[in-house]
Amino acid sequence: MPLVAHRPLPSFDRLRREGATVLSDDYALRQDIREMHIGLLNMMPDAALEATERQFFRLVGESNQIAQFYVHPFTLDSIPRSPEGRAHVERYYQGFEQLRATGLDALIITGANVTGTELSAQPFWEPLIEVIDWAAREVTSTLCSCLATHAVLEFRYGQRRHPLPAKRWGVYQHRVIERRHPLVAGANTRFDVPHSRFNEIRREQFDAAGLKVLVQSDAGDVHLAVSEDLFRLVFFQGHPEYDTISLLKEYKREVGRFLHGEREDYPPFPEHYFDARTQAVLNEYRERCEVARPHRGELPPFPEHLIVARLDNTWHDSAESILNNWLGNIYQVMGNVRRETFKAGVDPRDPLGLVRVLAEPVREV
Repeated sequence: MPLVAHRPLPSFDRLRREGATVLSDDYALRQDIREMHIGLLNMMPDAALEATERQFFRLVGESNQIAQFYVHPFTLDSIPRSPEGRAHVERYYQGFEQLRATGLDALIITGANVTGTELSAQPFWEPLIEVIDWAAREVTSTLCSCLATHAVLEFRYGQRRHPLPAKRWGVYQHRVIERRHPLVAGANTRFDVPHSRFNEIRREQFDAAGLKVLVQSDAGDVHLAVSEDLFRLVFFQGHPEYDTISLLKEYKREVGRFLHGEREDYPPFPEHYFDARTQAVLNEYRERCEVARPHRGELPPFPEHLIVARLDNTWHDSAESILNNWLGNIYQVMGNVRRETFKAGVDPRDPLGLVRVLAEPVREV
């Protein structure tokens, strides 16, 4: 939660300049405290629907132990679903029209699985544009995850994603390159982020769109960026919401696809994820499968029980920090009642009052 500058200490001004959220004493005394309503547009397929719910619920819930969060999951009717998937959505999800009527303070949009190369040909394309256009008018801030970032960059900024030579798959180190933005206040200046994607929006495309890049990898891959107003749209290209075992589950699924003839090559290891001992265990498993497969023998069970305890999570604390900053800053500028996007006096074109600040050169400490 934010500090209150109840005395005229110079340190409070210094912290504000560094991106910390510091409230004036009179503002804090007049502040109305209420719950926050967060929409979760879950576009993932049925197999990942509930796991994605839990990942984002966990990230939101663990980021702040004081504020009260109501998370409202919903999806798009145009996304194909099995009878089981439809039953889950009908029982537990709300409709977009209902949420449009009651209002949201924040919105998270997940990634999605696609077929083919054209995002504009996907069943979610037109409905997603409708949600984004509505959120631009009615929601304080929207966070786009992975493929949702690619879609929004294409239909809102005219920046089409580029295919990668090979799947970007693993855990990669990133660096904060704009430390004055409050989204990264308190986060480590270097931290890891999982990625799992075949395409990318390049750094120069974010720059061409007038977006502000806050975090990128040493290789130049953008992970975190914000819209030109520096807050209304937040873009993740990685997957900081992933559980410790998420990439293991994905690797296991791809191994299964190879063993059942659904892919031609045996999948490579996710980069920077398995230690040497785990790789040795998995290489032994591969050798056993290669012996059994030509003779149609019974395949050995995947050695998941030998691996789980050896996996490290090097990204969740930084993800929590950034989510906490995002939600905390929404809380400071959102309206005092639901369906009121901003408090009186907040400029939607610069809701955090950062445009001039970040336009100035970085001062030496």
